[in-house]
Amino acid sequence: MTAESMTSDERVWAAIRHERSDRTPVIPTLLPEPAAGLAGVSQAEVANDNAAAVRAVFEVFDEYGGWDNIYPASYKPIQLQSAGIFPMKMKIPGQGLPDDVPFQLDEAEILQPDDYDKIADAGFERFFQEDFLWRISELTPEELPEEMNAMLVGGGLFMQECAKRDTRPFFLGNGMHPFFTLSLARSMVPFTQDLFYDPDPVERAIERMTEDVIVKCIDMTKKTGIDVMQFSEERAGGFFFSPRVFERFWWPYTKRIVEACWSEGIVTLFHLDTCWDKNIAYFRELPRGSAILELDGTTDIFAAKKVLRDHICLKGDVSAALLTVGRPEQVEEYCERLITEVGEDGGFILGSGCSVPPTATPENFRAMIETGKRPRPG
Repeated sequence: MTAESMTSDERVWAAIRHERSDRTPVIPTLLPEPAAGLAGVSQAEVANDNAAAVRAVFEVFDEYGGWDNIYPASYKPIQLQSAGIFPMKMKIPGQGLPDDVPFQLDEAEILQPDDYDKIADAGFERFFQEDFLWRISELTPEELPEEMNAMLVGGGLFMQECAKRDTRPFFLGNGMHPFFTLSLARSMVPFTQDLFYDPDPVERAIERMTEDVIVKCIDMTKKTGIDVMQFSEERAGGFFFSPRVFERFWWPYTKRIVEACWSEGIVTLFHLDTCWDKNIAYFRELPRGSAILELDGTTDIFAAKKVLRDHICLKGDVSAALLTVGRPEQVEEYCERLITEVGEDGGFILGSGCSVPPTATPENFRAMIETGKRPRPG
């Protein structure tokens, strides 16, 4: 058995670059909601106080011995809505929901067909701040600056806590794929109808949003000093849409974003929920080492490894079900399989499948962290 011989950052970047390391890096997606569950505080507390969210995350980090990089988790849900991360109506614990229930998103047909051209003309950010936000939020324009400032203060507190522990966030810049943003704002069924019956306005909006996303992502990521940009997408894969839709409305724009970021030395971290089995091979078209695929347990990560070996780093995928209702020995066994089969030649980061669930048991969470950090034979 060998002791650790690399720093956390060296270990993470070795995985991204498909280099050998002293062990598989461990990065669970621990957000304020699961941190509240593991720290024994209410969902209302972390949803309504940035400092409480940060405290809960670092209490768990300390209690379980830490891990290689930490997810940025200093937000209040209403701030994610205000920033356009969740362009949907929202219910908040302690404000219409019981204190012990995580925040909820209410998908409704809010974006209208004529809004696509408004987005294509003005850009999504201007359209969102001047118009769409006020269709979905209970905030007033007077309250918005206070929330945005609180989010910045919370982010500063988060970075101070990272510095105390000599650890770094996995990323700080993040965004949503234009396809996903429009799907959420329009809602799934109407958006799908638009793709089939009136696709041109949708495509014009995605085109404009892609141009803006590239500029924003590069600028945001360069300011953070961490060359990983997180990008979320849940709906473009084969679970929902045919290859024809994927190839027209998602893949060309995705390649453009990744290649633009990569030209600036920025790696794109894709948070891919739902099953992407039918789409995995497309990612071989991206430059080697330019992306990380964070899979949620529904995509076959073992099959994905066979396709993307030595080309794209994979992250995941200890499922919410396993962390909630499994036994510690089952978590350990699955983590060992991931490390052996997916991480055997590098290019793998052990983590949760999507977020750690708020109902994860302490024993199962500990089993995932400690199995990943266990020294390996040299």
